[in-house]
Amino acid sequence: MAEAAATGKSGKVVIRNIGLLLSGDIDRPILDADTIVVHDGLITAVGKAKDCDTEGATTVVDARGTCLAPGLIDSHVHPVFGDWTPRQNQIGWIDSTMNGGVTTMISAGEVHLPGRPKDIVGLKALAITAQRAFDNFRPGGVKVIAGAPVIEKGMTEQDFKDLADAGVKLLGEVGLGSVKAGEEAKQMVAWARKHGIQSTIHTGGPSIPGSGLIDKDVVLEADADVIGHINGGHTSLPWKHVCELCEKSTRAIEIVHNGNEKIAIEAARAAIELKCPHRVILGTDGPAGSGVQPLGMLRMIALISSFANIPAEVVFGFATGNTARMRQLNCGLVEVGRAADFVFMDRAQHTAGKTLLESVQLGDIPGIGMVMIDGIVRCGRSRNTPPATEIPVVVGAH
Repeated sequence: MAEAAATGKSGKVVIRNIGLLLSGDIDRPILDADTIVVHDGLITAVGKAKDCDTEGATTVVDARGTCLAPGLIDSHVHPVFGDWTPRQNQIGWIDSTMNGGVTTMISAGEVHLPGRPKDIVGLKALAITAQRAFDNFRPGGVKVIAGAPVIEKGMTEQDFKDLADAGVKLLGEVGLGSVKAGEEAKQMVAWARKHGIQSTIHTGGPSIPGSGLIDKDVVLEADADVIGHINGGHTSLPWKHVCELCEKSTRAIEIVHNGNEKIAIEAARAAIELKCPHRVILGTDGPAGSGVQPLGMLRMIALISSFANIPAEVVFGFATGNTARMRQLNCGLVEVGRAADFVFMDRAQHTAGKTLLESVQLGDIPGIGMVMIDGIVRCGRSRNTPPATEIPVVVGAH
């Protein structure tokens, strides 16, 4: 696959002998299929081997009975430039997170940039630069959707139009800048939405010195597309306020690793009880003061599945298909026409669980045997997860 990585084209890839195929769709989380065919990075067939055209493959992967799932989508990260974070002065964090099964990241603002400009011209320039830079550079092959400006007082509708015209599709967390009042935030969120820019709002106590509280009333009035880290980043609102957000808003319920774990579990349960599980998306909210979490998404999946008692295959859907639909991404689901971004997993060696799903339901993270992005193998056995019981192998071409 070295040639494919160099050219950016996967050619025809056949993945066979899949033991468990997770779709990413919480309405139908497990597919009755053992074969996937990919052509130049897109899925062209999903089914039984006898029903798929497997001839003429440039690459054949034998999954050896392991689980294949869509690559995980981290809905909340704070990148800066390249594969470096000044927050912890760490290099290689994105590639390391790819070894944790993450194939796509969504920026909630490039807020850790030293000397981050807060004037309107500067913040727009930073957002456009970040969007361009990560569009051109993909550490470890990971798709980092960046360029998320932190809105400041004085911005007008024309500023949002300028950003949208330049290719910016996201706002950084509303509330991290000078715009903190509900009425002002509501106006800017509406301008962003009008011009096709998706918004996320900070929820809870201040994350670092200099930031502030964003309470339930501001969140409800602003009506951003995503209730960012509803379980706090790090400090959560009181549970009764979080519950009110789940009940009164129709927007995405984002649960993150770097938040209150008790509230994370309760929020996931509330979404099930309110019959709105499609609203739940997962992220890490890293890099942050607590560091970088290469296995943060897997840890969130195991936490929610085991403590909220939600089937593991559904929670994997929170981290893939739900986010893809919410964020309007062409990945996160195993279906024809979607990007061939996959994570191959098996139960960790010596877990108490008899199957991968049972092991996750018991609170253990799985072992990753391979990660594929756009049909190209980006890593084999993960250097970060516990070793998988079985791992897939590239067996060549027909």
